[in-house]
Amino acid sequence: MDKQIPFQVVPLAREKFANIVGKSDEELRALGGQRMVADEKPGFPCRVSLVDAEPGEEVVLIPFTHHDVASPYRASGPIFVRVKANTAQLKVNEIPTLLRSRLLSLRGYDQGAMMVTADVVEGDELEQHISRMFGDQRVEYLQVHNARPGCFNCEIRRA
Repeated sequence: MDKQIPFQVVPLAREKFANIVGKSDEELRALGGQRMVADEKPGFPCRVSLVDAEPGEEVVLIPFTHHDVASPYRASGPIFVRVKANTAQLKVNEIPTLLRSRLLSLRGYDQGAMMVTADVVEGDELEQHISRMFGDQRVEYLQVHNARPGCFNCEIRRA
């Protein structure tokens, strides 16, 4: 097994969405988003709290530029934000439950925001893949996506 390299899972900050979650349905539509009510769990993973919304909980589905870089790998996609979410406060090497039960796409980027490695991994094996990818000194950070729908979950940095 690879030596574990300390890492920090980085959620999206609540502040980025404070002015969005309170918008009217019409204002959300103008931004390409929409308000929804979770009807199953899992199924509505919040990128701020890094937990799945509970059935009956209000979420906002919005387009988001999750890799806002000057590189060919600049990327955006849909994300869910729970209306009442608080930013997750995770410890070093802590992996949220939301990631443990999903098939994930793990993508490693260098200082120039160029992808240098990628893999599809089971969430319950995430630590070993993080360590393996950070074992490559070119890798500055990782992005985690849900492998099947392809949407962004969070970023992982060296601790």
